[in-house]
Amino acid sequence: MSLKTFTNGIFGNNPVMKQVLGLCPALAVTTSAINGIAMGLATTAVLIGSNSVVSLVKNMIPAKVRIPAYIVIIASFVTVVDLVMNAYVHELHKVLGLFIPLIVVNCVVLGRAESFASKNGLLRSIMDAVGTGLGFTLALMVLGGVREVLGNGSIMGFDLFGAGFKPSIVMILPPGAFIALGFLMMMYNYVEERKRVKRGGE
Repeated sequence: MSLKTFTNGIFGNNPVMKQVLGLCPALAVTTSAINGIAMGLATTAVLIGSNSVVSLVKNMIPAKVRIPAYIVIIASFVTVVDLVMNAYVHELHKVLGLFIPLIVVNCVVLGRAESFASKNGLLRSIMDAVGTGLGFTLALMVLGGVREVLGNGSIMGFDLFGAGFKPSIVMILPPGAFIALGFLMMMYNYVEERKRVKRGGE
């Protein structure tokens, strides 16, 4: 059951490609693959921490104040991640900028706390957080990689095509993010639909 919970966040119910959640950071910071990985891992760390605490204290929080309480818990972990990144990966922290503190209002994080961690035990909540976080990271890494290759002719900072390559600058601009995400979501949902048909339309 925990393994299915883990894989569901990566493939079957990916937060970006399937649920269409967390699109602000997905579109804003994915000008390169490394930016996508960094934002995805920061969000994963917050997901694991907040899901774990919400799962442990869910029965102590009155229902009427559960959302403010969850936000306080999430904000605490975001602060920790923000300070750690500023201390140890300062250049990356400057690139991601305001989008690290904005993880507090990322609907992926609050959504998993409300819909999953508040109803399940610690182990399942951690597995859900890790799977959802890796699914989010994978989506941002692929999106950032596509935009970096087409917009810069490089991947992870390494030049791929030499001086003769003419990059498509629009791909590292905001319209390029929408175009690339649209094509990736189309491909993801096509593959998922083919898998569903092969299973007999479950």
